[in-house]
Amino acid sequence: MNETLPPCPECSSAYAYEMGTLLICPECGHEWSPAAAEPVSGKEAVIRDSVGNVLTDGDTVTVVKTLKVKGSPSGIKAGTKVRNIRLIEGGGVDGHDIDCKIDGFGAMQLKSSVVRKA
Repeated sequence: MNETLPPCPECSSAYAYEMGTLLICPECGHEWSPAAAEPVSGKEAVIRDSVGNVLTDGDTVTVVKTLKVKGSPSGIKAGTKVRNIRLIEGGGVDGHDIDCKIDGFGAMQLKSSVVRKA
């Protein structure tokens, strides 16, 4: 028997045991897959910019390529600075993971792949 079994994700009991391909908690009766238990290690998803820098809430970023904006005759030009970004947990709509306010355009969402940390 494996001595390094993870605790139960429901009740944190240390008495989990293996039964076939599942782990079972005798205290609360919860059953889970060992593969499903590994990603729940408390690590948050890290959002990186176009060159690999880690982004955090409140950072200032620069747009690296000109972006088209619906309803606007001119888009957001490359080199535009965006201050005080907010990261969207779990990814936003269509991969937009940054929530921000751009001067002249207002509130919008951007993809981290089109910005660089300033």
